[in-house]
Amino acid sequence: MAPRPDYGQALATAFRLPDAPRLVTRSLHKSTMSLTELQGPPDHGMTSAVPYDEAFLVQLRLRDCPRCEYFSEGRHLEGVDRRAGVIQIHDLRRDPRVNLKDPFHIIHLHLPLKVLNGVAEEVGASPVDDLLVHPGKCLRDPTLEHLLQAIRPLLARPEEASAVFVDHVACAISAYVAQTYGGVRTVRRPPRGGLAPWQERLSKELLDADLSGNMPLRFLALQCGLSVRHFTRAFRQSTGVPPHRYLLKRRVERATQLLKDPALSLSDIALACGFADQSHFTRVFSASMSMSPGAWRRTHVSKATA
Repeated sequence: MAPRPDYGQALATAFRLPDAPRLVTRSLHKSTMSLTELQGPPDHGMTSAVPYDEAFLVQLRLRDCPRCEYFSEGRHLEGVDRRAGVIQIHDLRRDPRVNLKDPFHIIHLHLPLKVLNGVAEEVGASPVDDLLVHPGKCLRDPTLEHLLQAIRPLLARPEEASAVFVDHVACAISAYVAQTYGGVRTVRRPPRGGLAPWQERLSKELLDADLSGNMPLRFLALQCGLSVRHFTRAFRQSTGVPPHRYLLKRRVERATQLLKDPALSLSDIALACGFADQSHFTRVFSASMSMSPGAWRRTHVSKATA
C-alpha cells in the first residue's frame, strides 16, 4: 500500500525514527488506522510530544524493556509491566510519553475514536467516550496480540500488502477493542444469513476485475448496500472464506491458467495476477499448490503436450 500522511509519521517523529516502517488502512468509518514498528538502541531517551488526537495507541511490546518509564499528562505511571508480549493502550488526549533506557522494539496501532464509534453505530450501541483501561494498565491479551502479529509481517513488505487483507484485520481489531475495552454491546439483532445472490455475484465480479487487492472493503460493501462488518460476515457465510482469502484463491487460479502459456515469464504472470513481484507470487503459489510455479508449469505443460 502506498504510504500517505498519517499519524504513524507523527509518532515516528516523536521517537526520532522518521524511517520507521508503517502501514495505513483505507478509509474505515471515515477515518484511517496506521501501524508503526519502532525499535532502537539503549539510552534513546525521552520521546517528544505526539500531537493531540481523539484516538488511542494500542502498543504491543516485542522485547523486554525493564527500565522504560511511561508518563501520562506529566505524571509518572507506576506498576507498568515491561515484559515482551504485553499490550498497553495509550490515550492520545493525555500526552503519553516514554523514557527509553534499554533497547526497545514495539509496534503501535493508531486507533481513532471515530473507528470505535463506527463499530458502535453499526450494532446500535452507545458511542464510545473512553476505554475501560487506565493509562498504566498492561494487558495480556492473546487475541489482540495475534491480530497485531498477523499484520506485522506486511511492514517489511508493504508493496505486498493487500488492501482487502489490511482492512479485514483492521476491522477485526477495531471490533475487538470496541467490545472488550470500549463496552460496546449489540442492542439490536444483527442481520443473519449470507449475501443475496446478486450481492455475491457482484462482489465476486468486482474482486475478479482487480486482482491487485487494492479495492477497499468499504467500496465492496457500499456496492452491496451493506456495512463493512455485515458485508465481511455475509461474504464469508456465502463463500466459506473471507474476502482476502477469496482474492488469493482467484489469483492462484488465474496464475494456473497463464502458466500454461510458455511464452509468458513468471514475472509477467506475477504482475498480471496482482502479485507485487515474482518472489511474492512464488511464496503464495507454493503455499497454495504445494509446489512452485515453475514446477507446476513443468508438470502440467509437459502433460498437456505429451
